[in-house]
Amino acid sequence: MSDTQRGILAMLAACTIWGLSPLFYKQLAHVPPLEVLSYRTLWSLGVFGVVLILQRQTGQLWSFLGRRWPIAALAALLISTNWGFYIWSIQVGRAMEASLGYYIFPLVAVLFGALFFGERLGALQWFAVALAATGVLVLTLGLGLVPLVALTLATTFGLYGLIKKQLRSGAIISVTAEVLLLAPLAIVWLGWIGSGAAGGAQALDWQSQTLLALSGPITAGPLILFSYATRKVRLATVGLLQYLNPTLQFLCAALVFGEPFTQWHAITFGLIWAALGLYSAQALLSDRAARRRSINAERSGTV
Repeated sequence: MSDTQRGILAMLAACTIWGLSPLFYKQLAHVPPLEVLSYRTLWSLGVFGVVLILQRQTGQLWSFLGRRWPIAALAALLISTNWGFYIWSIQVGRAMEASLGYYIFPLVAVLFGALFFGERLGALQWFAVALAATGVLVLTLGLGLVPLVALTLATTFGLYGLIKKQLRSGAIISVTAEVLLLAPLAIVWLGWIGSGAAGGAQALDWQSQTLLALSGPITAGPLILFSYATRKVRLATVGLLQYLNPTLQFLCAALVFGEPFTQWHAITFGLIWAALGLYSAQALLSDRAARRRSINAERSGTV
């Protein structure tokens, strides 16, 4: 098996775990979201810590924190907000809206790239962004409410991507730093509710504790696979495979949880899927053009 094939399998595995995660967090619907988030943070820190120890990269972690801890703290705030909203959306029956958020995210990332880094967008990409905005507007007017969960997830993850671009560090080291900075807050919260405040802790039985412990590898595992895949597979392929994640989330919401899928949802998702199709087409065309230029440059250099 080639490195590219291994990378594709790793990417498929990561997106499948992410996409089926609603089934996992639905089992913890009896535990308040902040309690789940706190345990997820601490167990993720444990898994990432073991990985860094095995890779002998703990020194790089402390060096990274010493230089970039303010930016890492901002990234930690954004990713914890994203995780918290996602857990809450699954628990309260808004998994479909969460999937919409992760469908919108690539287009939000493209828009942020244009706004903050001056990245030039092709005509198809601008049209894709406009289609996505139209889809959100249709859902807002049709249902009479703003899809805040979808917009929050897409925006926080988009901003998180912007921050990560500034960190310029390995994915495992930066995420470990983020959960390490969040760990004191998680410990304080669990200690507070454990004392009987805020209704007291809900995850007291061994089944809940086992599920919460699994949130660590379920968080860390896909990220490690994703990090591996990005080193082995072209980014255009990675971008296309990522759509498996919200697609599986959507199927969980519609087929397993039985969440309502109205005509307004159909129109909105149709517009979003069309937008992603155009965005992907533009990305593939740009990727092929870049490869063609690279090949021509190599040929001209050997003449």
